[in-house]
Amino acid sequence: MRHFLDLSDAGGDAIAAMINDAQDRKTARAGWPKGRPDADAPLAGHVLGMIFEKNSTRTRVSFDIAMRQLGGSALILDSGTSQLGRGESIADTARVLSRMVDAIMLRTDDHEKALEMARHASVPVINGLTDRPQPCQIVADLLTVIEQGKALPGLELAWLGDGNNVLHSILEAAGLMKFNVRIGAPQGYEPEAEFVEMARRGGARVTLTQDAREAVAGADIVVTDTWVSMGQDHAHNKLAAMTPFQVTAELMGEAKPEAKFLHCLPAHVGEEVTEEVFESDRSVVFAEAENRIHAQKSVLLWCFGKI
Repeated sequence: MRHFLDLSDAGGDAIAAMINDAQDRKTARAGWPKGRPDADAPLAGHVLGMIFEKNSTRTRVSFDIAMRQLGGSALILDSGTSQLGRGESIADTARVLSRMVDAIMLRTDDHEKALEMARHASVPVINGLTDRPQPCQIVADLLTVIEQGKALPGLELAWLGDGNNVLHSILEAAGLMKFNVRIGAPQGYEPEAEFVEMARRGGARVTLTQDAREAVAGADIVVTDTWVSMGQDHAHNKLAAMTPFQVTAELMGEAKPEAKFLHCLPAHVGEEVTEEVFESDRSVVFAEAENRIHAQKSVLLWCFGKI
């Protein structure tokens, strides 16, 4: 059973294979209508059940279109319109859906729910987002970085802001794919130590600093995310602490001249990034968003043993 709850479930070689497959499939369908299946339609007849306990745009659309392009189909459940919202257990939901669909994608607030779903499901379970890692996003990010002509081994990636689930998966990827991460974050908002150590054990150099310029200096890629995550209160103290880590044009000037800016979206332009940077030619955020489709396709194919 191939679950994809975090990047380590697949490993570095499989992630590299996913990215190669995503590139090939993306190139092969250039100019096609978005809903047209790939020539080989490798998941024809397969159904993905998607469970959303958190709102979504990119995850919802990218997995749906991914399944269509692979020749399969997807259906959506949310807590408000399914028995999950009336107290049915994750375990029972997993066992029921395993008899009705071929794979399950879960987007939720608690990583333990994804783990429990995988424990009880007899089909692959994919982590579309939890509060700890966000692995599908990072496959898309790595694909985007490579499309910009940058090799992953030895890459210098700068992260600015909150030490959240996206950063956790970046750190996991760094250890697997051998790139380095400089983290600029205010005191008290660092990533969980477990993910820092995971990256270092894999051979990545991880630097933590409270100086945004130090984090960005000489970086190949600059990444940030919203300072207040979905479902959190708009915490004024947190916003005040994060302000020195806003990605500005001046700060991007500390990175390499060819450095690119990534953001998983949605963005709060004017908070974590200025409009000048977000709308600049150094920003590849919309290519990154599109690549969610191609990344999800490769994740699905890996889960079904086709990569």
